[in-house]
Amino acid sequence: MTKWVYSFGAGNNEGRADMRNLLGGKGANLAEMSSIGLPVPPGFTITAEVTAAFYENDHKYPDDLKGQVDAALAQVEKAVGLNFGDSAHPLLVSVRSGARVSMPGMMDTVLNLGLNDTTVEGLAKAANDPRFAWDSYRRFIQMYGSVVLGVDHHRFEEIIEHAKLDAGVIEDTALTADQWREVVEGYKDLVEQETGKPFPQDPHEQLWGAIGAVFGSWMNARAVTYRRLHDIPADWGTAVNVQAMVFGNMGNDCATGVCFTRDPSTGENMFYGEYLVNAQGEDVVAGIRTPQPLSASVAKSGEIPLEKAMPAAYAELMEVRSTLEKHYKDMQDIEFTVQQNKLYMLQTRNGKRTVAASLRMAVEMAREGLIDEAEAVMRVNPSSLDQLLHPMLDPTASRTILGKGLPASPGAASGIVVFSADEAESRAAKGEAVILCRVETSPEDIHGMHAAKGILTTRGGMTSHAAVVARGMGRPCVAGAGGISVDYNNQMLSAGGKQVRAGEIVTLDGATGEVFVGSVAMIEPAVSGDFGTLMEWADKHRRMGVRANAETPLDAETARKFGAEGIGLCRTEHMFFDPERILAVRQMIISNTESGRRAALARLLPFQREDFRQIFTIMAGLPVTIRLLDPPLHEFLPHHDQEMQEVADSLGTDIATIRLRAEELSEANPMLGHRGCRLGIAFPEIYEMQARAIFEGAIAVAKETGNAPHPEIMIPLVGMKRELEITRAQVDKIAVEVFAETGTTIEYSVGTMIELPRAALLADKIADCADFFSFGTNDLTQTVFGLSRDDAGKFLPHYVEAGILAKDPFVSIDVEGVGEMVRIASEKGRAAKGGLKLGICGEHGGDPASIAFCEQVGLDYVSCSPFRVPVARLAAAQAALGAAGDRTA
Repeated sequence: MTKWVYSFGAGNNEGRADMRNLLGGKGANLAEMSSIGLPVPPGFTITAEVTAAFYENDHKYPDDLKGQVDAALAQVEKAVGLNFGDSAHPLLVSVRSGARVSMPGMMDTVLNLGLNDTTVEGLAKAANDPRFAWDSYRRFIQMYGSVVLGVDHHRFEEIIEHAKLDAGVIEDTALTADQWREVVEGYKDLVEQETGKPFPQDPHEQLWGAIGAVFGSWMNARAVTYRRLHDIPADWGTAVNVQAMVFGNMGNDCATGVCFTRDPSTGENMFYGEYLVNAQGEDVVAGIRTPQPLSASVAKSGEIPLEKAMPAAYAELMEVRSTLEKHYKDMQDIEFTVQQNKLYMLQTRNGKRTVAASLRMAVEMAREGLIDEAEAVMRVNPSSLDQLLHPMLDPTASRTILGKGLPASPGAASGIVVFSADEAESRAAKGEAVILCRVETSPEDIHGMHAAKGILTTRGGMTSHAAVVARGMGRPCVAGAGGISVDYNNQMLSAGGKQVRAGEIVTLDGATGEVFVGSVAMIEPAVSGDFGTLMEWADKHRRMGVRANAETPLDAETARKFGAEGIGLCRTEHMFFDPERILAVRQMIISNTESGRRAALARLLPFQREDFRQIFTIMAGLPVTIRLLDPPLHEFLPHHDQEMQEVADSLGTDIATIRLRAEELSEANPMLGHRGCRLGIAFPEIYEMQARAIFEGAIAVAKETGNAPHPEIMIPLVGMKRELEITRAQVDKIAVEVFAETGTTIEYSVGTMIELPRAALLADKIADCADFFSFGTNDLTQTVFGLSRDDAGKFLPHYVEAGILAKDPFVSIDVEGVGEMVRIASEKGRAAKGGLKLGICGEHGGDPASIAFCEQVGLDYVSCSPFRVPVARLAAAQAALGAAGDRTA
């Protein structure tokens, strides 16, 4: 019989932390916390395996699941001395989701389950507080009605607002037991009106309804979006956790809170969090009430920290903080409840954090001896480093402040104000930078939050939904900016007499919580401190080299600043578009004679030579791979009459002749047309000029600096050995000429870009005359799949959503197809030539998953855009450590 249910708490712990794939992160950690002696209310976890059974069997459960749930529920009843559905001493439970990785707010939860018209009276007597009992009942109906029965959450809120209006009060907490009783009756009427059925009174029916809703929420729109954004497979499923309720809303000796063992924004080793007296968990993250700090050291005037309000509970919580961090060896995100001064732990998980905090924690934990350097390297998500490598607000720039909130997620962003997630997504899709402005965010806003450059809310604290999700996404966020008014009807922000309408620009500083009218100048961040330390540790552990794709002095300097060990792709065609040289390029293309082409190329030679001289100087002896001209010639031709006339005048001809030549060169499918080495064979003078510029530039640098560059000359689009033989001979001939003319020789290499399936399959033959292979995976992906990258955007998203492809193959390498071509070419190439150098220079060179594949294949280096060099350095180290771990295992 398959075991579907695992108990935890009260000395009956059937799970462990390393069972998160089966029990989900929450279930595994509840069992683990129980096993190390922390105060966890007892409960049980229904495994994530039930998700697959649930969806594969038309939303029906395995036959033996009910019996296992009943047995586990009986154990909980025995442990707490209460009975589920008992009229005098009712056991209430919470029903929560729990995927193997944290998905905050994306799936559904139901609290206070087990209340009905009878058990509410028993709860009132047992707690000696009818107001608490009826408040709990209305919370349960509202949550169950919304989550399980599909009644709009706002319909319940309308009933509460009417009740407060009738009672003449502002806060929910001011309503009496009788007034809550009336709210409950209104809720039940609403449910029957909306669903056609009375609110369910049978606790067991309630339980299975909630369990079904949690499993069902795995496929709700916001969860699907979150999984897509965070690369979480749909087949992982979610576990369901059923746990005895403890109450933070039974009075002023009760509280609930969320805390982190270190500051998730900065990484500082300080206890960080918030709590509310007389509240349930959803109150903390909803932002309806202002949360209070935990520690007296950070409390402001008028705030009452938990340390003073409940000193015994705070002291125990501090001990729990130390225990959990030492046990898990990572920063923990903790949920707790204090019921009548007794502390209960409801959850722990590795806390989400900003990349700056992630760096600081990894480095400091290694220095504290909590983890070693290798583990510190593995702790930081390489892709997140992008957040550190882009502009921040210039401290000297002028600015006009609109208001201030909490610095919920650091970073800075400017953009136009939008007030809905849908508009944020649609305008961002058009290339606009947007700031999503909301009173508060909810999980339904996830798509707009991802599309936005920054997020502003007027409600909520540092652990609100907006704050937690923004930090995980790396979006700047200012939360709880209560001094700013969001007017949805008039589409306007206002504060202190200033107004900002939809479509106008604001700037957020997530590090200070400030909001500014208009744009504020930004500066480049400094890469040092913890970042530099972690990069040093990463470099110790990685095997592959990391180069950059660069063809301008600025790109080359940026690459060096970020630690590039050379240039893996210098695209010479980018140099041709410079206004000073495009006319000569066009003259060369239009000319029908070799002599005319050579005359135009002679005018280009000094420009190209200086380009290479500057790059060689900046790279100071590091390898530079230069790809000779690749795109079809028609891409350089003028498209407008004025430009055509300019070319015609320079050649002493008429515009009709220019048009005719442009038509002759036009191609139906230029990506597969007259380009790459085919140009060098048809017009050898082009590659000869480029080779001369490379050698003359390199020799000039060798004489100037005494540090001779080592050019790696790459012939593009080779599919046949003979193509490389012909073009290599052109390069070698020019090398002999330049060395004789200058009396200086330098070392150089000639290789090819593998970007055609034929080249991969015949790599052993091509390797005979190649010193290196560089995989151009952008075009290799196009030719393996037989699709155009320019057009694939029309259908690839659908393929990913439908599960036909796990990821966009232009973003992360298609291991089965494109990757297999890389593997074949690598193995065949090295079999033919043992010392063959292998690298990758497509966009995949900066993608961590693709870099892990390159490590498996044994490539020598990856090359990526300059700003992604740190990403690649860290990803290459993690790939090497992961491969070493696999070999050890």
